[in-house]
Amino acid sequence: MSRTADHDERRRQIAVAVCALISEHGLDAVTVARTAAAAGMSVGLVQHYFRTKDEMLLHAFTHVSAHIRGRVDERIQAGIDHRRPIARVLAEALAEFVPLDETRRTEFRVSRAFAGRALDAPAMADVDAKTARALLGDIAQAVHNGKECGEVAENLDPWPAAVRLAAVTEGIAMQVYRDPALALAVPTGQLAASILDAELATIFTGQCRQYA
Repeated sequence: MSRTADHDERRRQIAVAVCALISEHGLDAVTVARTAAAAGMSVGLVQHYFRTKDEMLLHAFTHVSAHIRGRVDERIQAGIDHRRPIARVLAEALAEFVPLDETRRTEFRVSRAFAGRALDAPAMADVDAKTARALLGDIAQAVHNGKECGEVAENLDPWPAAVRLAAVTEGIAMQVYRDPALALAVPTGQLAASILDAELATIFTGQCRQYA
């Protein structure tokens, strides 16, 4: 393994360890010593990569965000390959932010821990805000594309629509996280999906002409 690959792998292991600690015991459990033990490394090696708890948390948040982004990109590519309407692709992409399985529950808890920490850390708050704005931008672009292909009315403003969709998704995610039984209220999390579909239906009111 090259030095760069080894460096990246150790940082990945630390991120995984931080995520596991937050998921199982909460943010207070994240210390350099506990992270080192969970990652199977020495304290000195962890400190070589991250000097503070906030640096480790920022890296874990970045790690989680990249994983979510990867799954969203896969959903988008699959939608293009199978010529699905934008509304359907967006519904599947937004569902990746809802904690319907253990992986997404861990990601959600890490993201919430990061957001909570960001309340008192300006540098982290800036990253949190930029991440949120990027998501809004992606949703707004999807709505704009819907206007071009006929799924969205021409006079609809994409940004308010994006804020609504992001807010609904975040609200669903919080409700499901608080009470995992909601995810099982109907098979395969269809309750969350039905709420997202209902909200999308108020925005994507037309028929897709993209593949006509």
